Amino acid sequence: MADTQGKVITCRAAVAWGPEEPLVIQEICVDPPQKMEVRVKILYSSICHTDLGAWTGVNEAERAFPRILGHEAVGIVESVGEGVKDVKEGDYVIPTFNGECGECRVCTNGVSNLCERYKVDPMKRLMVNDGGTRFSTTTNKDGSSSQSQRVYHFLNTSTFTEYTVLDSACVVKIDPNAPLKQMSLLSCGVSTGVGAAWNTANVKEGTTTAVFGLGSVGLAVAEGARARGASRIIGVDANASKFEKGKLMGVTDFVNPKDLTKPVHERIRELIGGGVDYSFECTGNVDVLREAFLATHAGWGSTVLVGIYLTPRTLPLHPMELFDGRRITGSIFGGFKPKSQLPNFAQQCMKGVVKLEPFITNELPFEKINDAFQLLRDGKSLRCLLQISKLLKK
Repeated sequence: MADTQGKVITCRAAVAWGPEEPLVIQEICVDPPQKMEVRVKILYSSICHTDLGAWTGVNEAERAFPRILGHEAVGIVESVGEGVKDVKEGDYVIPTFNGECGECRVCTNGVSNLCERYKVDPMKRLMVNDGGTRFSTTTNKDGSSSQSQRVYHFLNTSTFTEYTVLDSACVVKIDPNAPLKQMSLLSCGVSTGVGAAWNTANVKEGTTTAVFGLGSVGLAVAEGARARGASRIIGVDANASKFEKGKLMGVTDFVNPKDLTKPVHERIRELIGGGVDYSFECTGNVDVLREAFLATHAGWGSTVLVGIYLTPRTLPLHPMELFDGRRITGSIFGGFKPKSQLPNFAQQCMKGVVKLEPFITNELPFEKINDAFQLLRDGKSLRCLLQISKLLKK
Protein backbone atom coordinates (compact mmCIF):
# COMPACT_ATOMS: atom_id res chain seq x y z
CA MET A 1 0.00 0.00 0.00
CA ALA A 2 3.08 2.22 0.00
CA ASP A 3 2.14 3.84 -3.32
CA THR A 4 -0.92 5.47 -1.70
CA GLN A 5 0.77 6.85 1.40
CA GLY A 6 0.55 10.62 1.63
CA LYS A 7 -1.92 10.75 -1.25
CA VAL A 8 -5.67 11.22 -1.51
CA ILE A 9 -7.38 7.87 -2.11
CA THR A 10 -10.49 7.58 -4.28
CA CYS A 11 -12.68 4.68 -3.18
CA ARG A 12 -16.26 3.51 -2.71
CA ALA A 13 -18.37 4.38 0.31
CA ALA A 14 -22.00 4.06 1.33
CA VAL A 15 -23.07 7.65 1.92
CA ALA A 16 -26.14 8.59 3.96
CA TRP A 17 -27.64 11.73 2.42
CA GLY A 18 -30.66 12.12 4.66
CA PRO A 19 -32.89 10.41 7.27
CA GLU A 20 -34.11 7.03 6.02
CA GLU A 21 -32.93 7.71 2.47
CA PRO A 22 -31.31 4.63 0.89
CA LEU A 23 -27.54 4.69 1.31
CA VAL A 24 -25.75 5.51 -1.93
CA ILE A 25 -22.66 3.55 -2.99
CA GLN A 26 -20.48 6.21 -4.64
CA GLU A 27 -16.94 7.39 -5.05
CA ILE A 28 -15.45 9.57 -2.34
CA CYS A 29 -12.02 11.04 -1.67
CA VAL A 30 -10.22 10.08 1.52
CA ASP A 31 -7.41 12.39 2.65
CA PRO A 32 -4.13 11.16 4.14
CA PRO A 33 -4.01 10.89 7.94
CA GLN A 34 -2.82 13.93 9.83
CA LYS A 35 -0.91 14.00 13.12
CA MET A 36 -1.95 11.10 15.43
CA GLU A 37 -4.38 9.72 12.84
CA VAL A 38 -4.51 6.39 11.01
CA ARG A 39 -5.90 5.54 7.58
CA VAL A 40 -7.40 2.06 7.48
CA LYS A 41 -8.58 -0.19 4.66
CA ILE A 42 -11.86 -1.64 5.91
CA LEU A 43 -12.23 -5.36 5.14
CA TYR A 44 -15.49 -6.27 6.90
CA SER A 45 -18.14 -4.19 8.63
CA SER A 46 -21.37 -5.21 10.31
CA ILE A 47 -24.50 -3.22 11.09
CA CYS A 48 -25.62 -2.27 14.59
CA HIS A 49 -28.84 -0.69 15.87
CA THR A 50 -26.81 2.45 16.58
CA ASP A 51 -26.15 2.78 12.84
CA LEU A 52 -29.85 2.25 12.24
CA GLY A 53 -30.77 4.97 14.74
CA ALA A 54 -28.37 7.48 13.17
CA TRP A 55 -29.67 6.68 9.69
CA THR A 56 -33.31 7.18 10.66
CA GLY A 57 -32.36 10.45 12.37
CA VAL A 58 -34.46 9.63 15.42
CA ASN A 59 -32.44 12.15 17.45
CA GLU A 60 -32.54 15.40 15.49
CA ALA A 61 -29.63 16.91 17.45
CA GLU A 62 -27.34 14.14 16.19
CA ARG A 63 -28.25 14.52 12.52
CA ALA A 64 -25.44 15.38 10.11
CA PHE A 65 -25.63 14.67 6.38
CA PRO A 66 -24.03 13.64 4.12
CA ARG A 67 -22.34 11.17 6.41
CA ILE A 68 -20.57 7.81 6.41
CA LEU A 69 -22.01 5.58 9.11
CA GLY A 70 -20.69 2.28 10.44
CA HIS A 71 -18.63 1.53 13.55
CA GLU A 72 -18.28 -2.26 13.83
CA ALA A 73 -15.45 -3.41 11.59
CA VAL A 74 -12.02 -4.88 11.03
CA GLY A 75 -9.35 -3.65 8.67
CA ILE A 76 -5.69 -3.22 7.84
CA VAL A 77 -3.59 -0.10 8.36
CA GLU A 78 -2.78 1.63 5.07
CA SER A 79 -0.75 4.49 6.54
CA VAL A 80 -0.24 6.46 9.74
CA GLY A 81 0.18 10.13 10.51
CA GLU A 82 2.94 11.88 12.41
CA GLY A 83 3.45 10.68 15.97
CA VAL A 84 1.63 7.33 15.69
CA LYS A 85 3.79 4.67 17.33
CA ASP A 86 1.57 1.76 18.35
CA VAL A 87 0.36 0.70 14.89
CA LYS A 88 2.03 0.63 11.49
CA GLU A 89 1.27 -0.13 7.85
CA GLY A 90 0.03 -3.69 7.44
CA ASP A 91 -1.24 -4.17 11.01
CA TYR A 92 -4.68 -5.72 11.43
CA VAL A 93 -6.89 -3.49 13.55
CA ILE A 94 -10.39 -2.92 14.79
CA PRO A 95 -11.84 0.59 15.10
CA THR A 96 -13.51 1.53 18.38
CA PHE A 97 -16.08 4.27 18.93
CA ASN A 98 -14.78 4.73 22.48
CA GLY A 99 -11.11 5.70 22.36
CA GLU A 100 -8.18 5.56 24.75
CA CYS A 101 -5.45 8.19 24.59
CA GLY A 102 -3.47 6.58 27.41
CA GLU A 103 -2.50 9.91 28.94
CA CYS A 104 -5.53 11.68 30.46
CA ARG A 105 -6.70 11.26 34.06
CA VAL A 106 -9.32 8.72 33.03
CA CYS A 107 -6.99 6.57 30.92
CA THR A 108 -4.41 6.44 33.70
CA ASN A 109 -7.11 5.55 36.22
CA GLY A 110 -8.48 2.03 36.45
CA VAL A 111 -12.02 3.11 37.36
CA SER A 112 -13.43 4.30 34.02
CA ASN A 113 -12.98 3.73 30.27
CA LEU A 114 -14.37 7.13 29.21
CA CYS A 115 -11.25 8.85 27.87
CA GLU A 116 -11.49 12.61 28.40
CA ARG A 117 -10.62 13.38 24.77
CA TYR A 118 -11.83 10.41 22.72
CA LYS A 119 -14.79 8.95 24.60
CA VAL A 120 -17.90 8.09 22.64
CA ASP A 121 -19.75 11.19 21.46
CA PRO A 122 -22.77 10.78 19.15
CA MET A 123 -22.64 14.50 18.40
CA LYS A 124 -19.09 14.33 17.04
CA ARG A 125 -18.82 14.53 13.27
CA LEU A 126 -15.39 16.16 12.74
CA MET A 127 -11.82 15.14 13.48
CA VAL A 128 -10.21 16.22 16.74
CA ASN A 129 -6.97 17.41 15.15
CA ASP A 130 -8.28 20.30 13.05
CA GLY A 131 -12.08 20.24 13.23
CA GLY A 132 -12.30 19.11 9.61
CA THR A 133 -13.27 15.93 7.79
CA ARG A 134 -11.13 13.48 5.85
CA PHE A 135 -13.95 12.58 3.45
CA SER A 136 -15.21 14.55 0.47
CA THR A 137 -17.17 13.92 -2.70
CA THR A 138 -17.68 15.61 -6.04
CA THR A 139 -20.80 13.58 -6.77
CA ASN A 140 -24.38 14.21 -5.67
CA LYS A 141 -26.58 11.37 -4.45
CA ASP A 142 -28.10 11.09 -7.94
CA GLY A 143 -24.68 10.64 -9.50
CA SER A 144 -24.46 14.11 -11.01
CA SER A 145 -21.28 16.15 -10.62
CA SER A 146 -21.00 18.87 -8.00
CA GLN A 147 -18.45 21.05 -6.31
CA SER A 148 -16.41 19.24 -3.72
CA GLN A 149 -18.33 18.91 -0.47
CA ARG A 150 -17.28 17.37 2.79
CA VAL A 151 -18.80 14.20 4.17
CA TYR A 152 -19.13 13.88 7.92
CA HIS A 153 -17.63 11.26 10.21
CA PHE A 154 -19.59 9.06 12.63
CA LEU A 155 -18.80 7.81 16.14
CA ASN A 156 -15.01 8.19 15.77
CA THR A 157 -15.08 5.47 13.11
CA SER A 158 -17.11 5.62 9.81
CA THR A 159 -16.63 2.09 8.48
CA PHE A 160 -19.09 1.88 5.57
CA THR A 161 -16.26 2.83 3.24
CA GLU A 162 -13.30 1.07 1.67
CA TYR A 163 -10.94 3.49 3.44
CA THR A 164 -11.46 5.55 6.56
CA VAL A 165 -9.39 7.85 8.76
CA LEU A 166 -9.52 7.58 12.54
CA ASP A 167 -7.81 9.14 15.52
CA SER A 168 -5.08 6.72 16.58
CA ALA A 169 -6.72 6.52 20.02
CA CYS A 170 -9.62 4.68 18.33
CA VAL A 171 -7.55 2.00 16.57
CA VAL A 172 -6.71 -1.29 18.30
CA LYS A 173 -4.12 -3.72 16.93
CA ILE A 174 -5.12 -7.39 16.92
CA ASP A 175 -3.40 -10.72 16.30
CA PRO A 176 -2.83 -11.14 12.52
CA ASN A 177 -3.92 -14.78 12.87
CA ALA A 178 -7.30 -13.84 14.34
CA PRO A 179 -10.48 -14.75 12.38
CA LEU A 180 -11.11 -11.36 10.84
CA LYS A 181 -14.84 -11.66 10.20
CA GLN A 182 -15.48 -12.45 13.85
CA MET A 183 -13.08 -9.79 15.13
CA SER A 184 -15.33 -7.08 13.67
CA LEU A 185 -17.87 -7.92 16.40
CA LEU A 186 -15.45 -6.69 19.06
CA SER A 187 -15.81 -3.11 17.80
CA CYS A 188 -19.17 -2.81 19.53
CA GLY A 189 -21.85 -5.41 20.23
CA VAL A 190 -19.99 -8.37 21.70
CA SER A 191 -17.56 -6.24 23.71
CA THR A 192 -20.43 -4.12 25.02
CA GLY A 193 -22.44 -7.13 26.16
CA VAL A 194 -19.72 -9.43 27.43
CA GLY A 195 -17.97 -6.52 29.13
CA ALA A 196 -21.17 -5.53 30.93
CA ALA A 197 -21.19 -9.00 32.49
CA TRP A 198 -17.45 -9.25 33.11
CA ASN A 199 -16.31 -5.73 33.91
CA THR A 200 -19.34 -3.72 35.02
CA ALA A 201 -21.30 -6.36 36.93
CA ASN A 202 -18.40 -8.76 37.56
CA VAL A 203 -20.68 -11.79 37.40
CA LYS A 204 -19.49 -14.56 39.73
CA GLU A 205 -19.61 -18.32 39.23
CA GLY A 206 -22.84 -19.85 40.50
CA THR A 207 -24.81 -16.59 40.51
CA THR A 208 -28.09 -15.83 38.75
CA THR A 209 -28.78 -13.29 36.01
CA ALA A 210 -31.66 -11.92 33.96
CA VAL A 211 -31.14 -10.35 30.53
CA PHE A 212 -33.91 -8.06 29.25
CA GLY A 213 -33.79 -7.90 25.45
CA LEU A 214 -32.19 -10.68 23.40
CA GLY A 215 -30.73 -8.74 20.53
CA SER A 216 -27.01 -8.98 19.76
CA VAL A 217 -25.96 -7.06 22.86
CA GLY A 218 -28.33 -8.94 25.18
CA LEU A 219 -27.15 -12.28 23.82
CA ALA A 220 -23.56 -11.12 24.31
CA VAL A 221 -24.40 -10.40 27.96
CA ALA A 222 -25.78 -13.93 28.25
CA GLU A 223 -22.65 -15.35 26.61
CA GLY A 224 -20.50 -13.39 29.04
CA ALA A 225 -22.50 -14.66 32.02
CA ARG A 226 -22.24 -18.23 30.69
CA ALA A 227 -18.47 -17.89 30.34
CA ARG A 228 -18.27 -16.71 33.96
CA GLY A 229 -20.20 -19.74 35.19
CA ALA A 230 -23.59 -18.23 36.05
CA SER A 231 -25.93 -20.98 37.23
CA ARG A 232 -29.15 -19.49 35.82
CA ILE A 233 -29.48 -17.04 32.94
CA ILE A 234 -33.03 -15.86 32.34
CA GLY A 235 -33.72 -14.35 28.93
CA VAL A 236 -36.61 -11.90 28.62
CA ASP A 237 -37.97 -10.96 25.20
CA ALA A 238 -41.34 -10.55 23.50
CA ASN A 239 -40.01 -12.26 20.36
CA ALA A 240 -40.17 -16.01 20.98
CA SER A 241 -38.03 -16.70 17.89
CA LYS A 242 -34.99 -15.40 19.78
CA PHE A 243 -35.17 -18.12 22.39
CA GLU A 244 -33.50 -20.80 20.24
CA LYS A 245 -30.52 -18.55 19.60
CA GLY A 246 -30.45 -17.74 23.31
CA LYS A 247 -29.90 -21.40 24.16
CA LEU A 248 -26.64 -21.31 22.19
CA MET A 249 -25.48 -18.43 24.40
CA GLY A 250 -26.23 -20.19 27.68
CA VAL A 251 -29.73 -18.92 28.43
CA THR A 252 -31.35 -21.46 30.76
CA ASP A 253 -34.85 -19.98 31.19
CA PHE A 254 -37.07 -17.85 28.96
CA VAL A 255 -39.75 -15.36 29.88
CA ASN A 256 -42.02 -13.87 27.23
CA PRO A 257 -43.96 -10.89 28.66
CA LYS A 258 -46.78 -11.62 26.21
CA ASP A 259 -47.41 -14.95 27.92
CA LEU A 260 -47.75 -13.47 31.41
CA THR A 261 -50.69 -12.12 33.39
CA LYS A 262 -48.35 -10.59 35.98
CA PRO A 263 -45.34 -8.25 35.85
CA VAL A 264 -42.14 -9.81 34.57
CA HIS A 265 -40.26 -9.15 37.79
CA GLU A 266 -42.79 -11.18 39.76
CA ARG A 267 -42.31 -14.15 37.45
CA ILE A 268 -38.53 -13.90 37.80
CA ARG A 269 -38.80 -13.76 41.57
CA GLU A 270 -40.83 -16.96 41.39
CA LEU A 271 -38.20 -18.65 39.25
CA ILE A 272 -35.32 -17.45 41.42
CA GLY A 273 -36.40 -17.20 45.03
CA GLY A 274 -36.38 -13.49 45.86
CA GLY A 275 -34.84 -12.32 42.57
CA VAL A 276 -31.63 -12.59 40.56
CA ASP A 277 -28.19 -11.40 41.59
CA TYR A 278 -27.71 -9.39 38.39
CA SER A 279 -30.06 -7.98 35.77
CA PHE A 280 -29.15 -6.31 32.48
CA GLU A 281 -31.47 -3.91 30.63
CA CYS A 282 -30.57 -4.04 26.93
CA THR A 283 -33.64 -2.52 25.24
CA GLY A 284 -33.35 1.20 26.06
CA ASN A 285 -36.88 1.22 27.48
CA VAL A 286 -37.35 2.86 30.88
CA ASP A 287 -40.42 0.74 31.70
CA VAL A 288 -38.38 -2.40 31.05
CA LEU A 289 -35.63 -0.88 33.18
CA ARG A 290 -37.97 -0.74 36.15
CA GLU A 291 -38.85 -4.41 35.69
CA ALA A 292 -35.15 -5.27 35.49
CA PHE A 293 -34.46 -3.38 38.71
CA LEU A 294 -37.33 -5.01 40.60
CA ALA A 295 -36.25 -8.45 39.35
CA THR A 296 -33.05 -8.29 41.41
CA HIS A 297 -32.70 -9.58 44.95
CA ALA A 298 -33.06 -7.10 47.81
CA GLY A 299 -29.85 -6.57 49.73
CA TRP A 300 -27.35 -7.13 46.93
CA GLY A 301 -29.08 -7.13 43.53
CA SER A 302 -27.31 -5.18 40.80
CA THR A 303 -28.90 -3.77 37.63
CA VAL A 304 -26.74 -2.73 34.67
CA LEU A 305 -28.05 -0.35 31.99
CA VAL A 306 -26.72 -1.41 28.59
CA GLY A 307 -29.39 -0.10 26.22
CA ILE A 308 -29.45 3.37 24.63
CA TYR A 309 -32.25 5.55 26.02
CA LEU A 310 -33.60 8.07 23.52
CA THR A 311 -36.58 9.04 25.64
CA PRO A 312 -36.58 12.29 27.67
CA ARG A 313 -38.08 10.36 30.58
CA THR A 314 -35.94 9.96 33.67
CA LEU A 315 -35.27 6.92 35.85
CA PRO A 316 -38.56 5.25 36.89
CA LEU A 317 -37.43 4.76 40.48
CA HIS A 318 -38.21 6.36 43.81
CA PRO A 319 -35.06 7.19 45.84
CA MET A 320 -36.34 5.13 48.76
CA GLU A 321 -36.29 2.01 46.56
CA LEU A 322 -32.50 2.15 46.68
CA PHE A 323 -32.48 1.83 50.47
CA ASP A 324 -33.00 -1.93 50.32
CA GLY A 325 -29.48 -2.50 49.04
CA ARG A 326 -30.13 -2.83 45.31
CA ARG A 327 -27.76 -1.01 43.00
CA ILE A 328 -28.07 0.39 39.48
CA THR A 329 -25.30 1.49 37.13
CA GLY A 330 -24.60 2.12 33.46
CA SER A 331 -22.07 0.53 31.13
CA ILE A 332 -20.37 1.98 28.04
CA PHE A 333 -18.49 -0.38 25.74
CA GLY A 334 -18.70 -2.99 28.47
CA GLY A 335 -16.22 -1.10 30.61
CA PHE A 336 -13.37 -2.19 28.32
CA LYS A 337 -10.42 0.15 27.85
CA PRO A 338 -9.96 -0.53 24.14
CA LYS A 339 -6.20 -0.36 23.62
CA SER A 340 -5.31 -1.80 27.03
CA GLN A 341 -7.83 -4.63 27.24
CA LEU A 342 -9.34 -5.54 23.86
CA PRO A 343 -6.25 -7.38 22.50
CA ASN A 344 -6.43 -9.79 25.44
CA PHE A 345 -10.20 -10.14 25.01
CA ALA A 346 -9.62 -10.98 21.35
CA GLN A 347 -7.19 -13.71 22.42
CA GLN A 348 -9.80 -15.14 24.79
CA CYS A 349 -12.31 -15.22 21.95
CA MET A 350 -9.80 -17.02 19.74
CA LYS A 351 -9.40 -19.65 22.48
CA GLY A 352 -13.16 -20.19 22.59
CA VAL A 353 -13.85 -18.60 25.98
CA VAL A 354 -16.52 -16.54 24.21
CA LYS A 355 -18.28 -17.92 21.14
CA LEU A 356 -18.48 -15.41 18.29
CA GLU A 357 -19.74 -17.49 15.36
CA PRO A 358 -23.45 -17.52 16.36
CA PHE A 359 -23.67 -13.73 16.25
CA ILE A 360 -23.05 -13.53 12.48
CA THR A 361 -26.39 -14.56 11.04
CA ASN A 362 -26.06 -13.08 7.53
CA GLU A 363 -23.31 -12.14 5.08
CA LEU A 364 -23.79 -9.84 2.09
CA PRO A 365 -21.60 -7.94 -0.39
CA PHE A 366 -21.07 -4.22 0.21
CA GLU A 367 -23.49 -3.38 -2.62
CA LYS A 368 -26.35 -4.95 -0.64
CA ILE A 369 -25.95 -2.67 2.37
CA ASN A 370 -29.52 -1.38 2.14
CA ASP A 371 -30.77 -4.97 2.24
CA ALA A 372 -28.67 -5.49 5.36
CA PHE A 373 -30.30 -2.48 7.02
CA GLN A 374 -33.73 -3.90 6.20
CA LEU A 375 -32.84 -7.28 7.73
CA LEU A 376 -31.97 -5.51 10.98
CA ARG A 377 -35.14 -3.39 10.90
CA ASP A 378 -37.24 -6.50 10.39
CA GLY A 379 -35.59 -8.33 13.28
CA LYS A 380 -34.24 -11.01 10.94
CA SER A 381 -30.58 -10.46 11.70
CA LEU A 382 -28.31 -10.29 14.72
CA ARG A 383 -25.27 -9.16 12.77
CA CYS A 384 -25.16 -8.97 8.99
CA LEU A 385 -21.53 -8.90 7.87
CA LEU A 386 -20.61 -6.87 4.80
CA GLN A 387 -17.44 -7.50 2.83
CA ILE A 388 -16.25 -3.95 2.19
CA SER A 389 -12.89 -4.70 0.54
CA LYS A 390 -11.06 -7.83 -0.54
CA LEU A 391 -8.02 -8.98 1.38
CA LEU A 392 -5.34 -9.67 -1.21
CA LYS A 393 -3.23 -11.78 1.10
CA LYS A 394 -2.88 -12.66 4.75
